[in-house]
Amino acid sequence: MHPNMGSLAAFDIDLKNLKEEKNVFQFKLDNDFFREVNGSEVEDGDLTGTLRVEKTGSVFALDFQAEGYVSVACDRCLEPMRQPVTAQGKLCARFGSEYAEEDDVVIVPVESGILNVAWHFYEFVALAVPARHVHAEGECNAEMLARLREWTVEEGERQPQTDPRWKDLEKLKTIIKD
Repeated sequence: MHPNMGSLAAFDIDLKNLKEEKNVFQFKLDNDFFREVNGSEVEDGDLTGTLRVEKTGSVFALDFQAEGYVSVACDRCLEPMRQPVTAQGKLCARFGSEYAEEDDVVIVPVESGILNVAWHFYEFVALAVPARHVHAEGECNAEMLARLREWTVEEGERQPQTDPRWKDLEKLKTIIKD
């Protein structure tokens, strides 16, 4: 998405000068990282990112991994919580005339040869966050849970009211049949 991520220059990979072998890079994906990327799915976290780049001729296989936690709101009490995350993803990169993304292939301008991987790390982390996040038993905000119980109807506690007009319609139905 972003050919130049500005202040995230630490995430620039100089593909032109990589050795024809496996290259390994380590990154810290912390609150500053998430603030700079400015994505809407994840705003805080602390993960360690590892990028393995294997160069074969003019094609680059990128293997992303990140492990740690992100801060999300608990679905039950809405308080912040740490959600463990393990993210993985793969991309291929090759050189071209201008920056582009086509499915899982990133085209890097041949003049610069630089690929900023910050946004790619962000996307893989955001996709790895579970859809449901709930505190462990006993860790939710007690006040919020009490309020939630006030508004929650237990099954069988309240019977749906039947509109009396339906009874009259049922009577009509039997009269018409006869």
